[in-house]
Amino acid sequence: MTDMGPVRQARGIDATNIVYRVSGDPSGRPLVLLHGWAQSSACWGESLLADLAERFRVVAVDLRGHGYSDAPVDGYDDSANWAGDLHAVLQAEGIDSGALLLGWSYGGLVICDYLAAHGTGAVAGAVFVGAITSIGRGEAGGRVGTAMRAAIPGAMAEEPRVAIKALGSFGHALTGPVEGKGTQAQALFGLTLSTAPRVRAALFDRTVSHDELLAGLDIPVFVLHGTEDTVVDVSAGRHAASLIPRVTESYWDGVDHGPFVADPDRFSAEVTAFAKGL
Repeated sequence: MTDMGPVRQARGIDATNIVYRVSGDPSGRPLVLLHGWAQSSACWGESLLADLAERFRVVAVDLRGHGYSDAPVDGYDDSANWAGDLHAVLQAEGIDSGALLLGWSYGGLVICDYLAAHGTGAVAGAVFVGAITSIGRGEAGGRVGTAMRAAIPGAMAEEPRVAIKALGSFGHALTGPVEGKGTQAQALFGLTLSTAPRVRAALFDRTVSHDELLAGLDIPVFVLHGTEDTVVDVSAGRHAASLIPRVTESYWDGVDHGPFVADPDRFSAEVTAFAKGL
């Protein structure tokens, strides 16, 4: 982690230590960033975090098993743990209202875990970016794309040659065919490899449907998804949007799994515009 802001810690309900970093105006609207599978809070990139910090009080979380947070032996299959982690961070920061929760990929599922357990009292709105909202066989809100399917099961292997080969197309999907993103692509690939193979596997070892939750949400939600997402199929985003009563949608033509990598300025502008409407 760099000098983007203080590094802080919160303790989950099973005593897992959750690490996060804070930047921006302490009096600004809290924007809580939750990264995806086998990534960390570093995935957003320093320039985007700095840009968002000019508009928000940014809280960028390392999910359990990722980044600098603890990686317990088990508990990844329990939605209560994921909900408890996010709740602990909000409590540690004294956030009891007005938060904007933004989840990329698996981060969307964690947001749903939290809302199912704790409701929307502390939350003004949510943003789902290339996100899943449910997980398990047959769950429309968790449909993965070609790159993710190709990566399984090799992506969970402990043998480096197997894992690196399997994760190749997944890593490319995070940036897509965007010129000048080679350095960022390597950084994201590095984050994936630094996530323990057992954690990469454990995150898929659960089944939960949040369709009823989405249909009953009383907060505005912004669904942002690339039309060519090969990790989380765009149909997963459209499915979530079809259920949410107060939804705004933005589908980026030709963009893969990392909209904020493909066009960080547009990403920041669209998130900011949604926040202004809360």
